[in-house]
Amino acid sequence: MEYTRLGNSGLKVSRIALGCMSFGDTSRGFNEWSLGDEEAQPFFKQAVELGITFWDTANIYGLGSSEEIVGHALKHYARREEIVLATKVHFKMHDGPGGSGLSRKAIMEQIDSSLTRLGTDYVDLYQIHRFDPETAVEETMEALHDVVKAGKARYIGASSMWAWQFAKMQHAADLHGWTRFVSMQNQYNLMQREEEREMFGLLADQGVGSIPYSPLAKGRLARPWGEHTHRFDNDPVGRRFDIDSDRPIVDAVQQVAKGRGIPMAHVAVAWVLHNPVVTAPIVGATKPHHLPDTVAVLDVKLTDDEIRALEEPYGPHLPTGF
Repeated sequence: MEYTRLGNSGLKVSRIALGCMSFGDTSRGFNEWSLGDEEAQPFFKQAVELGITFWDTANIYGLGSSEEIVGHALKHYARREEIVLATKVHFKMHDGPGGSGLSRKAIMEQIDSSLTRLGTDYVDLYQIHRFDPETAVEETMEALHDVVKAGKARYIGASSMWAWQFAKMQHAADLHGWTRFVSMQNQYNLMQREEEREMFGLLADQGVGSIPYSPLAKGRLARPWGEHTHRFDNDPVGRRFDIDSDRPIVDAVQQVAKGRGIPMAHVAVAWVLHNPVVTAPIVGATKPHHLPDTVAVLDVKLTDDEIRALEEPYGPHLPTGF
């Protein structure tokens, strides 16, 4: 495993992050393809053995049950100080005024709920899951600053928004001397590269690390065009990557992988890691080979010709995930 700093911050993280959206109680009605507690625990043990010490979850994943599963793993497979633990706030957890959004009430209520489920008194990275247009950015940034000052989070990050929104929030923090974001969790893969147009330039200028989700485009870049999986057939988000015009991108990944004699997933993740703004792609796991395969990607260095072949088929897309 390789380790690096998250943007310009002092926080060291593994170059691969374990995404925990795949873990949760299906009876709570979040993702019917999620793995329950007993099924999920071996993946955390495997992550620790592989050196994947950066774990990312959210209060909304499994409607709280993903955080509970992560909390169980923290007690069994690692000392708390060995893990960089990240969670998120924004989406609806209940109907009350503190159940969603980024108001001061919601942030203060939801950080305490997340800490209870995780079984810890702090998270290393507390992220806003989306931009909240109904709450003044000053209210959100001051509340996040107070969470840090209370010792409940070490750093803060953001996810999935327009570059101008992110810049506005950072500027509010700068004006008032509040804690700044050190990371942006954005969607980035060979089939969705719109972050290159504005967000990545801003992150590079501000010293903010990117921890992209969906590096495999919900698995579409890990298998030849036309092959489906149970998750793909039951994940409405994954259907964003089922556009016929994108087939040449998948075919290019397949050709590069064939030429090297490696899995398509290795090529797709290696391309994401090639971007200097990217700190650590977030990778989910539902099969025993997923995490070892992803760690093996760190040894794959794409050539300039391979990168050109992979990037050439791309055309402008509407950004998704905001």
